[in-house]
Amino acid sequence: MASDISTIFPRVLIVSRRTVSKNKFVDFVGEYHLDLIVNYGAVPVIVPRVSGVHMLLESFEPIHGVLLCEGEDIDPSLYDAELSGFSPEEIEEIRRLHASDTAIDREKDSIELLLAKLCLERSIPFLGICRGSQILNVACGGSLYQDVERELSKKCPEGQRVVHMNYENYDGHRHIVKVVENTPLHHWFKDSLEANKMDIWVNSYHHQGVKRLAQRFVPMAFSPDGLVEGFYDPHVYNPEEGNFIMGLQFHPERMRQPNSDDFDYPGCPSAYQEFVKAVKAYQKKLNGSAFVAKTLKLDEDVEKKRKVIGRSFSIARDMYSTRRGMLGEEESELEVGAKFLEAKTALSLQQEKRLKQMGATVRNASVYMERLKMNEEKEKLARTMMGKMSIEQLSEIVSFYHMMGRICSEVLERKLHYLTNEIGG
Repeated sequence: MASDISTIFPRVLIVSRRTVSKNKFVDFVGEYHLDLIVNYGAVPVIVPRVSGVHMLLESFEPIHGVLLCEGEDIDPSLYDAELSGFSPEEIEEIRRLHASDTAIDREKDSIELLLAKLCLERSIPFLGICRGSQILNVACGGSLYQDVERELSKKCPEGQRVVHMNYENYDGHRHIVKVVENTPLHHWFKDSLEANKMDIWVNSYHHQGVKRLAQRFVPMAFSPDGLVEGFYDPHVYNPEEGNFIMGLQFHPERMRQPNSDDFDYPGCPSAYQEFVKAVKAYQKKLNGSAFVAKTLKLDEDVEKKRKVIGRSFSIARDMYSTRRGMLGEEESELEVGAKFLEAKTALSLQQEKRLKQMGATVRNASVYMERLKMNEEKEKLARTMMGKMSIEQLSEIVSFYHMMGRICSEVLERKLHYLTNEIGG
């Protein structure tokens, strides 16, 4: 095919969250996240939260972006040795109040931390929402409040205290955050800000949050109690160039009018829009570098093979022009040229003329023409068949052939290296 599915739709990995339904585990991802990723032109690839997946992340290549979202509390041993000074009674009370969130999921922690670190190492676009922002901060050396209300809000004056979650009104709950000037968040919401104010009302649902922000990040918003509600790496922010590393503690995807898909502010979906923009740019950059690397690799292999075949024809020409016999050590070298002539490879008129000058016998082109016609029919059939396949099936085929292409290239290089050594010996 002239182009494959991986050059059309970039892939965004999203780790599922686990729950129990009818006495069985069920993995799920919030629909709003999936809708926004698809609407802006990327394909969400769900990474299931099952044992051992953190050892199989290479199977999800190519990775053009990672979106991490809701989930249980992150294991505190990953960022803080102490439990914030809570008494056993306080810890038990926190677990009782937030029973659906305080059950630590170490498998999900492992998967998401590995993905976050992979994004940081490769500069893969990353967007963290809620727990995803906390994972990003921990991956970069930051820490978390184990319980925002007890550690932060209760210590604030009455007017600065914030309710960060409302179990009775998940979708409708809002609280104010102050946007930091000259940040991406400011740019997205500037048309909705009142004169001389930097406040917006956001939806949130969390009892933990950023305590010590990792050094590489810059805050984009604060709640009145001082909690960081959004942050990004300004040195890795240029969506047009495929650079995007950001975390939002609040939920812009859920900030919608009651019984409607209309957003509270026009800027609500911007994080997803700019994230996918970066994902597309990263995919383009990745495909470009892969093409260059593949081309250079191919050129090296072809050059090695050309030299070996050229040596074979040089010996044949010398034998033809001097009418001398074949020396014993030349037999293996001549065999390379003979195999080349026996192969069903198309030759140009210039190549045929050159080979005739060397004394080589050029085969008839009819075999090649028949094969060419057969290949055209096979390609037409393949296009028809693939046109009926799903995006997932096509993505799997592309990944398989990428892997096979890499293996073939490695094997071919070894064989040519061995052949060159044999000839040189």
